[in-house]
Amino acid sequence: MTLNNFVSGKIFLNEYVHRLEQNGAVFNIPYWGAMPNHYNTLHHKHSFFEVCYVVEGEGTYIDGDDVYPLKRNTIFLSRPGVSHQIKSEQGLFLVYVAFQLVESESSDEWITIIENAKHCPKIIFEVNEDTVPVLLWKSLLIQASEPKHDLLKEALTNLAGSLIFSIIHSFVPISKKEESVHLPAPSSQFLKQVIIYIRDNLSDSLKMTDIADHFHVSRRHLSRLFVSEIGMSYSDFVQNERIERAATLLKSTSLSISEIAEESGFSEVHYFTRVFTSKMRNPPGRFRSLYSNLKTKDFTEY
Repeated sequence: MTLNNFVSGKIFLNEYVHRLEQNGAVFNIPYWGAMPNHYNTLHHKHSFFEVCYVVEGEGTYIDGDDVYPLKRNTIFLSRPGVSHQIKSEQGLFLVYVAFQLVESESSDEWITIIENAKHCPKIIFEVNEDTVPVLLWKSLLIQASEPKHDLLKEALTNLAGSLIFSIIHSFVPISKKEESVHLPAPSSQFLKQVIIYIRDNLSDSLKMTDIADHFHVSRRHLSRLFVSEIGMSYSDFVQNERIERAATLLKSTSLSISEIAEESGFSEVHYFTRVFTSKMRNPPGRFRSLYSNLKTKDFTEY
């Protein structure tokens, strides 16, 4: 990993990754940092958490009245309201990130976890190159430094969320209950599985309660994921997927309207026709006659 990866990755993250919403927690990210020559700082405080990873170099970290040695592959935590200072004569190569829980938008369990983090007994520990936070941090910076594409921001946000959760998990003892509820695989990966299931089973009823039970999560948690990550309710998402499926079938098959309604998950043809007409601005039969020869599969503008 080159110095350019660290520096250019930091710049991109500061421009695009300011807020994380995963697993019942919402975090604001004031800044991302990568500094190859970090010397002495003044004693100062933050209103948020800051975590630093020592890539190279040696120095000292002063947290309140406690003094800790810094060396390569050390991670240390600055807590809100605690006066601290970094000192190094030869210079440290640091990468760092600041984060703050948005309590009004986060679960009670996460509020408790972050309160515990403010008083965690261990604020510094040594790591290996293959430690999870280190691997995630380097992967994040490498991806952020690569040529940009449309999906990069979403991928980086998901990876950044995993990094913050792994950092917190390293410093704060988390109960088995909290771990099982709030620290599974990143929620976007989980939601991807749910969406695949929905698309593969559109002809079924797909009640939210049944889907939540199938994936062993609460209905409230599933609903919140759709709103926070997709930007719409579960029911609206399912209905949009049904209409999209119906539009594709109208364009590409000779199935009857009633067969398409059933295949798309509508129990009544009249209801299907009403919903389809409202969404697509044409009834199914007219839509088929207008667009059956078109190449497009994106019908949202019609």
